[in-house]
Amino acid sequence: MKVTARERIGLRAMVEFARRYGLGPVSLREVALAEDMPHRYLERVVASLRRSGLLSSVRGARGGYMLTRDPTAISVGDVFRALEGSLMALDCMRTDGSSCVREPICASRSVWQAVMQRVSETLDNTSLADVAQQGVGTG
Repeated sequence: MKVTARERIGLRAMVEFARRYGLGPVSLREVALAEDMPHRYLERVVASLRRSGLLSSVRGARGGYMLTRDPTAISVGDVFRALEGSLMALDCMRTDGSSCVREPICASRSVWQAVMQRVSETLDNTSLADVAQQGVGTG
């Protein structure tokens, strides 16, 4: 169970967009500077977020990106799913329909199912607005 660099960068960027919600388009350069992250990597992450429908883009001199919905309506889970397709990657808890060879005899499977359930609930019940209000940085 690990949060990827892509998810961390994506969440930090989305929180920055949430902080500036309603102020018009925000350039990636501004986000990269505010969050001290590599601009080129941010471009790739934001492209995925735009394709997923969480961000929209505006071209031109005053262009940039902005959230497509209110920050209270976008969860951390939405961001992670947009970037990685699922919330967690545990080898024994596959989301592709295949099963672990040890599944029939695994004593710890129920523990991992409970962990995944709680993590999913927390991420799905935490909005970008919640994270943006918690402090200056998102780490």
